[in-house]
Amino acid sequence: MKDTKKIRFLLQWADNSLILGHRLGEWCGHGPVLEQDIAMTNIALDLIGEARNVYQYAAELEGDGKDEDYYPYLRKERQFYNALLLEYKNTDFAYTIVRQFLFDTFHYYALLSMMDNSVDGRVKAIAAKSFKEVSYHLEFSSDWMKRLGDGTEESHSKMQEAMDHLWEYGHEFFMKSPTDEWAIESGLIYDLDLIYKKASNFRKEVIKEATLEIPETPYFKSGGKIGIHTEQLGFILSEMQYMQRTYPGATW
Repeated sequence: MKDTKKIRFLLQWADNSLILGHRLGEWCGHGPVLEQDIAMTNIALDLIGEARNVYQYAAELEGDGKDEDYYPYLRKERQFYNALLLEYKNTDFAYTIVRQFLFDTFHYYALLSMMDNSVDGRVKAIAAKSFKEVSYHLEFSSDWMKRLGDGTEESHSKMQEAMDHLWEYGHEFFMKSPTDEWAIESGLIYDLDLIYKKASNFRKEVIKEATLEIPETPYFKSGGKIGIHTEQLGFILSEMQYMQRTYPGATW
């Protein structure tokens, strides 16, 4: 019998990394300076590599001839479970950095909790494999938050604008979906409330050092974890899935 709840948990995990990896890949050749262009491309590759490992595990559990390529290329929009923030368009470098920072603060502590506490050995192994890379991702985004936030008047203004627009998306990672509730009860991941406390404290420290203000948001946007997305995901999938849907089953 398929372990459908575990598969759903794995897809939620992998979809986050895949969709953000795709967004960062759009910067390739367009970065503000060569070093950061390469850095963002490398982060994109790290995230897509992590997604591959998780999709492979999901495919093994699901069977039915599925493999790691099925999940990115052959699912419909409502079958993706990534957080809304990660499909948000790049806009400019400030938006990209704020989006990355908000995700990294969740990603880092989520992987740490799985690596240290998960009852599933495969989950622990994948988390451990990705943790070193994600530690660098958090260092990268935190550093740029500070450099741009506490930089010139223009860079500060752009970073605050990005914060004002994206902050309402940044809490969805910690909002418990039915899948999250099951994963916590099953011991796959530590309680999101505790992860939130650690991530929130880290966020506040960096934002303060960056001389930025946390927006006063009356509500937070959500829906991605249950398959309800913005139109941006449709644009991503139309590009990502074009070849496979145009030439079904094609191989190199």
